[in-house]
Amino acid sequence: MPLRSSAMVKMSMIGTKLEKFILEPIKPLAHPIVWLHQFVNSASLPKRTNSAGPPDSATYPPVCGRLSKFDVASTLAHLLLKHHSPPPPKPPHLARFPLSGRFAFPVRTSGTCFLSLTSSSPQWQATPTKCLQSKTVRVLMIRTFVNICYRVKLDPMSASGGRGIKRMLSSGGGSSSAPEERVILNGVTGKVCPGELLAVLGPSGSGKSTLLSILAGRLQGKHSGDVLANGRRLEKSFLRRTGFVTQDDVLYPHLTVRETLVFCAMLRLPRTVAREEKVAAAEAVMTELGLCKCADTVVGGPFVRGISGGERKRVSIGHEMLVNPSLLLLDEPTSGLDSTAASRLVATLGGLARKGRTVVTSIHQPASRVYQMFDSVLLLSEGSCLYLGKAKDAMDYFGSIGFAPKFHVNPADFMLDLANGFIQTEYQGDPEKSNVKQLLISSYNRVLAPKVNEGLPSATKDATLIGRDTSVGREKKDKSSISWFSQFSILLRRSLKERRHESFNSLRVFQVMATAVLSGSMWWHSSIRDVQDRLGLLFFITIFWGVFASFNSVFTFPQERAIFIKERSSGMYSLSSYFMARMAGDLPMELILPAVFTLILYWMAGLRTEPGAFLLTLAVLLGYVLVAQGLGLALGAAIMDAKQASTVSTITMLAFLLTGGFYVEHIPSCLNWLKYLSFTFYGYRLLINIQYRGNEMEHFLGLSHGRRTKGSQGGHVEHVDSSMCIAALITMLVGYRLLAYIALRRTKLR
Repeated sequence: MPLRSSAMVKMSMIGTKLEKFILEPIKPLAHPIVWLHQFVNSASLPKRTNSAGPPDSATYPPVCGRLSKFDVASTLAHLLLKHHSPPPPKPPHLARFPLSGRFAFPVRTSGTCFLSLTSSSPQWQATPTKCLQSKTVRVLMIRTFVNICYRVKLDPMSASGGRGIKRMLSSGGGSSSAPEERVILNGVTGKVCPGELLAVLGPSGSGKSTLLSILAGRLQGKHSGDVLANGRRLEKSFLRRTGFVTQDDVLYPHLTVRETLVFCAMLRLPRTVAREEKVAAAEAVMTELGLCKCADTVVGGPFVRGISGGERKRVSIGHEMLVNPSLLLLDEPTSGLDSTAASRLVATLGGLARKGRTVVTSIHQPASRVYQMFDSVLLLSEGSCLYLGKAKDAMDYFGSIGFAPKFHVNPADFMLDLANGFIQTEYQGDPEKSNVKQLLISSYNRVLAPKVNEGLPSATKDATLIGRDTSVGREKKDKSSISWFSQFSILLRRSLKERRHESFNSLRVFQVMATAVLSGSMWWHSSIRDVQDRLGLLFFITIFWGVFASFNSVFTFPQERAIFIKERSSGMYSLSSYFMARMAGDLPMELILPAVFTLILYWMAGLRTEPGAFLLTLAVLLGYVLVAQGLGLALGAAIMDAKQASTVSTITMLAFLLTGGFYVEHIPSCLNWLKYLSFTFYGYRLLINIQYRGNEMEHFLGLSHGRRTKGSQGGHVEHVDSSMCIAALITMLVGYRLLAYIALRRTKLR
């Protein structure tokens, strides 16, 4: 004990002398010494077995014994910090940033320097980090919306169900009526602040999802009113800090949870973040959302068994959490979940809000314990606001205007009853009131609206201060998206992983193998003199692979439509990189199976045994398959409906097969032009030219100058130059994909 006391006295004396004689001359060296102070402290911090939080000052070892050079440097830096700048206010939250493969909690120690307490489970340790400006750490966002109005025009014919011929007939006999307008939102005003969990309540059709879309910036230019972020108009920098979780979980069913979040991190985090740090960010999000137990389980979907509904919803939230959003919007995240899963999910959202994020969620019918987790509530009815304020004060407000239950009820159920204009006889109030909604709207405009409007200037002032503290130029630099080639490579790997279950599943492989073996058995060692049989075999090959390839590819874009719109809306990648990666990812399925089919059938059917003839046949078939796939992609991208696209694809392929030149020899002149649009026609002719060279076919058919002799049989033998067929197929190969790309560009990102 005496030794410790003497050490403390010695420390005090040294500190006084340093403060008096040494401090003033070395003030220009403030920043290097501050960093040294951080380094010394980080080297002496004890490791803590409890991972619940960062170490506190109570766990630091006392200073005793001899004073080392590290102790002197630490004391010097402490005194310098004391005189260099006043102690900063406590930060409102701990913002997470990926750093050195772990998630770091920046703790402010001075005006410009930070000590990073990194979570390396199960222990906490301190690591000195690069000095950062405070404005790069700030992630606060105040979102203000003033007098938001949104209307949609309703076509009376569409509303009455008249389409197609019925619509044309009905419009011919009467005067055209002006389209009606439906009010979705009517003058909604409010604000949402950092650290706040705001619940948007209301019956179906009240405008909850529309309001969230407007706050997310997805309906810009289509509504009236102002939406401000930190006191400024919505800019791309603010939109990048906004996460939007849709009502439906739009995820790839065959990817695992870890693969889903890692690929998302690779695409959404900026290029300045290393790959290892992106993977660590995905792992940290899984830990925070409680997804570690199911990290290696496939996500699943309607036809694929995978994780539970609550876990799938948390994966969707993790998609947005990877970019560390300042504002997180969720559209009815508890739909389809049981009460326990819904409670856990809302508790997770509350935890995210307490860390300084702004969280807004629409919810349809929450349980009472879920309602108690909300900080604020916004009640909508037919686009009008009925209540906006603290969740705990909602029942007192409705009681003050004459609507109060006689017994304890779920506040959310009571508020939804009021929003629907329904008053039970058990409630206090006049059940004979003719227009409950109008009374609630007028009460809100008289009582609450002035208070909300009074709070907007102060919120705008605070938001403006936050906005000034944000470096837009630095943010644009840090948030620069990854390169086109990186997007392409990441999307290609994701496409291959997702399609590996679909491309080579046992049923599809069996279908191709069985067809090849059965066809080879039917045309077993057919003779070159059996022209009719060989023509039938060659046309069967074109039929099978034309229908097989086009019908499988027609579902590609309609099935991924929701994912494509979601990811493109968030700016994860460019359209060209997605399209090229999708085309390259389909090549294994489109090329390997036809190659195996040709290898089996060609030798079983006894076609030309020359290696050159086999390779040419294989090349023609692979090119033909790619053309058929392009047709399916173009139709699917243009229609974007799986059922309608498959119907159109079937009709188109039927027309191409009928004009392919095998079934009908003399096509009417008015329809003869169709065969020049048919890739079946060109592929069939190329296969014939490979098997029959020069005048071999005419010789074996017994033809002279292109006319069939008496008793001969066979198909139409119109000669078409091979170079013309190749040029036509190449043109279609490029043209169909170009049409698909143009159709995707016209897809609305809503």
